Amino acid sequence: MRQQRTSLKDLAKQLGVSIATVSRALRDSHEVGDDMKRRVQELAKKLNYRPNPFAQSLRKEAPRIIGVVVPNLVSHYYAAVVDGIEDYATKEGYSVVVINSHEDHEREERAIDNFISMHVEGIIACLAQDTVDYTHFEDIHRMGIPLVFFARTCLPDLFSSVTANGDEAARLATSHLIDTGSRRIAFIGGPNHLDMVRRRKHGYLEALRENGIKIDRTLVVCDKIDFEVAREATMRLLTRDDRPDAILAFNDIITYAAFDVIKNIGLRIPQDVAIIGFTDTDTAVFVTPKLSAIVDRSYETGCRACELLLKNIGGDKHIYREVVPMMLKIRESSKKG
Repeated sequence: MRQQRTSLKDLAKQLGVSIATVSRALRDSHEVGDDMKRRVQELAKKLNYRPNPFAQSLRKEAPRIIGVVVPNLVSHYYAAVVDGIEDYATKEGYSVVVINSHEDHEREERAIDNFISMHVEGIIACLAQDTVDYTHFEDIHRMGIPLVFFARTCLPDLFSSVTANGDEAARLATSHLIDTGSRRIAFIGGPNHLDMVRRRKHGYLEALRENGIKIDRTLVVCDKIDFEVAREATMRLLTRDDRPDAILAFNDIITYAAFDVIKNIGLRIPQDVAIIGFTDTDTAVFVTPKLSAIVDRSYETGCRACELLLKNIGGDKHIYREVVPMMLKIRESSKKG
C-alpha cells in the first residue's frame, strides 16, 4: 500500500493545534513560542514531513508532475528517451521535470530526494554507472511512490522496467562479424555491475560459443563509460601483437572512441578492424566508412516507461518487464572482403 505523505493537517491534528500554528512554527515565525516550534519540528522530522512547494504556490490545484533521472542528458539516447516521456506525459496531462545525474551516484540520490520534496506523482529513472547501493530506491518503494526504470535497472522484484533486447542484438552483431571473416572479436563495455552491460556481453559470448570460437577473456574489456577511458582501452587492444580484428562497442561513447583510435593509428576499417557499435545517433551514417550499428528505439522506450508509470500511478501494482527490440543496421564498417 502506498504510504500517505504527511501533511500540515496531520501534524496539526497530532499536536492539537491549528494548521496555521504548525505552518508558522515550521517557518520559524516569531508568532509561535520556542517550545511549540521545537515540538512541531521534532514531529515533522519524525514523520518525514516535506513541504510541497507546488501546493504552497498553487492552493487550488497542484500540477501533475513526473520526475525523470538520466545519467547523461547531452547524449542523444537519453535526450530521445526524455522526448518520448514528455510526449506521452503531455498527452495525459502531466508535466515532466528532468534531472541529470552526470553518471554520479550522489547526484542521483540528491535527484531522488529533490523529487520526494517536490511531491512528484512518480519517477522514471536510469541508474548512474557507479550506482551499486540502491537504498534510495528502496526508500522510494517503502514510501509507495511509483517508479519505473529504463535501460539500466535494479531491484526487479520491486519496480517495473523497460529495457532493450541487448543480449540478442549483441549475439546477432557478433555472428555477423564472424560470418564476414572476423575471428578475434573484442568487446569493449561499461562497468560489469550494470545489467545492461551484462546482457550485451552475454550475447557476445553466446555468439562466440555458437560458432565454436574460443573465448579470449583478454579481449573483453569492461570499464568506466568515458571517451578517454575507452580510447585507452582500444589503444591497448590494437597495439598488441595478437590484436583483435573486430570490435563490438557497448554504446556510442565507446564506439566513437574506438573508431577514432582505429583511424588515428593507421588501421583500415573494416579490412584491418571491423567495428559495430550500440548507438542511437544519426552520426553513424556521416562517418567514413559508414558505421554498422545496433540501434536503440529510445523514443519508444520513453513512451513505454511513461505508460507503465501512469499505470502504476493509477493503481496498477503489477510489475511489468517491457522489452523494446533493437535493430541491427549493417553498413560499411563491418563488411569485409
